[in-house]
Amino acid sequence: MSPAGQHVHDLVGIGFGPSNLALAIALREHESATGDRIDAVFLEKQRAFGWHRGMLLEGTTMQVSFLKDLVTMRNPASGFSFLKYLQDRGRLLDFINHKTMFPSRLEFHDYLEWAAASFTEEVEYGSEVVAVDPVTVDGVVEYMDVTVRHEGGTTTRRTRNLVIACGLDPILPEGVTGGDRVWHSDEFLERLPALDAPTRMIVVGSGQSAAEVTDHLHSSFPDAEVCAVFAKYGYTPADDSSFANRIFDPVAVDHYFTAPDEVKGMLRDYHSSTNYSVVDLELIDELYRRHYQEKVAGRERLRILNASRLTELVADGEGVKATVRFLPTAEETVLEADLIVYCTGYRPGDPLRLLGAAAEHCERLADGTARIERDYRIATGDGMRCGVYVQGATEHTHGITSTLLSNTAVRVGEIVRSIASRSHALSR
Repeated sequence: MSPAGQHVHDLVGIGFGPSNLALAIALREHESATGDRIDAVFLEKQRAFGWHRGMLLEGTTMQVSFLKDLVTMRNPASGFSFLKYLQDRGRLLDFINHKTMFPSRLEFHDYLEWAAASFTEEVEYGSEVVAVDPVTVDGVVEYMDVTVRHEGGTTTRRTRNLVIACGLDPILPEGVTGGDRVWHSDEFLERLPALDAPTRMIVVGSGQSAAEVTDHLHSSFPDAEVCAVFAKYGYTPADDSSFANRIFDPVAVDHYFTAPDEVKGMLRDYHSSTNYSVVDLELIDELYRRHYQEKVAGRERLRILNASRLTELVADGEGVKATVRFLPTAEETVLEADLIVYCTGYRPGDPLRLLGAAAEHCERLADGTARIERDYRIATGDGMRCGVYVQGATEHTHGITSTLLSNTAVRVGEIVRSIASRSHALSR
């Protein structure tokens, strides 16, 4: 118990997406292997488990091997692997015969829900963290009080360690406000049923989500025109070649973490084509095939407005009016449409925003971002003993895998080991 008589958790996790779900599994397996129980609770503002539900488009596949699931890279014998899920669902042989390393996005989401179902005691859904306050004992921040808003009011959880895994925030261009006719791809499937007999739709963006939304709208509304707007001359193929994929290896995190800043920047630039603003080649070829066949037929429903930028947008309850500038000539075209979908990506939330007064104890780099230790713990001064760990907002220190599934299983193992070793050290 804390000095105030309140129960103290060893760990409070903020968010319960794939990262903290993997952490919950690692905690359970750590206890099974060592007998050392780390008392943890996870707080999730969604009312049920869900991961990018707005883009669970039929026919889309994962861009990462099923072997990079929640556990296999850390513990191949785990009972929470994708293969164990397939066995439980009665599809193991069917999947083997499918001869693929990349399950559908719908199936992988079902795998995540299957795994999350084993942690109903550890996670509180419908619980939004609204404040985090430091608790000082003898002049040192010993605990954090996490204020949680839920249907029954507000409660407070006290903890020795905090793990922040709040996911990614959708990005809209500056000056653009979402609405009934202006969507971000993150809410695509949620809003799509309300779209009735559109005649023209606009998709902004050049990455995988943009290509998938363009494909889905073009297939779903055979009488409508779909205009794809992006500044590139064409979609860029994702680099998933074997050597390039080494940037996702766990050892690459060690290399990146210790590299000088200029080398970090070089590696980001060299390998951005593995993840950012790129599209699977098969989908690129399919969109080109349709585009060409429509030219042959004399009815072009799929319009590719490449080397172009949207310069003005007016939206009301009836539709949108978009001005698109062709960059080489500055010629402008005005498009009236029923809908515009921005596939303009995401950004990690700033973990320091949640910490309130405790952020004063956190060390920052020259650019103002948090300095993250190798074990994913925010570096703090002597005045703070409570550990604050981050999953997701660490690309600047740990590299490109920070927001991806590729290294999740290994990362959570490192966090568990760090929390366990620090707890033992502090108890002596």
